[in-house]
Amino acid sequence: MYTGENEIVIENQGIGYRIYIPLSVLEELPSVGEPVTIHTYLNVREDAMQLFGFLSREDLEMFELLITVNGIGPKAALGILSSMSAGDIRFAIISEDAKTIAKAPGIGAKTANKLILELKDKIDLEEMIAGEGSNMGSIGIPSAAASVNSQNIQDAIEALVVLGYPKTEAAKAVRAVENAAERDVEELLKESLKHI
Repeated sequence: MYTGENEIVIENQGIGYRIYIPLSVLEELPSVGEPVTIHTYLNVREDAMQLFGFLSREDLEMFELLITVNGIGPKAALGILSSMSAGDIRFAIISEDAKTIAKAPGIGAKTANKLILELKDKIDLEEMIAGEGSNMGSIGIPSAAASVNSQNIQDAIEALVVLGYPKTEAAKAVRAVENAAERDVEELLKESLKHI
């Protein structure tokens, strides 16, 4: 295995595969000679075939979602994933935090706003909050209750924004609250402030 600035070459059965990766992946790679699993996306153009690789399926799925946005190609999507994790990108999209997305190399404010506009409906807030760290399992919650709980979470995020916290940071703080789905807005606010 060979590693470069934003690429690796992995050998498989005597063939070396050049794979473009986010900078964050370099830090997590095992030592040269150790086995590694890379989730890849093959980008086919008129003049080239390129592999883009990720250590997690979640990052690959976010990459595939990002390149659906008109004006964001594989290299720009890789740049976004080099500066933010897939979870942070989701939170930035849900909270409409264009400033955070625009910090990625090659992404300006206009592209960041376009990305948010095109992807906001494709990301499910409840699934995100339930996914990591929170016990907001929607399986046992009736849909009306889930709707109320989702509204409480949204209200708590908005309240933190009014208090001056960035939307992405507010969403992360609410996400970190244990049993967020079972709490009212006031409890969510108190607990969220402990995580900021």
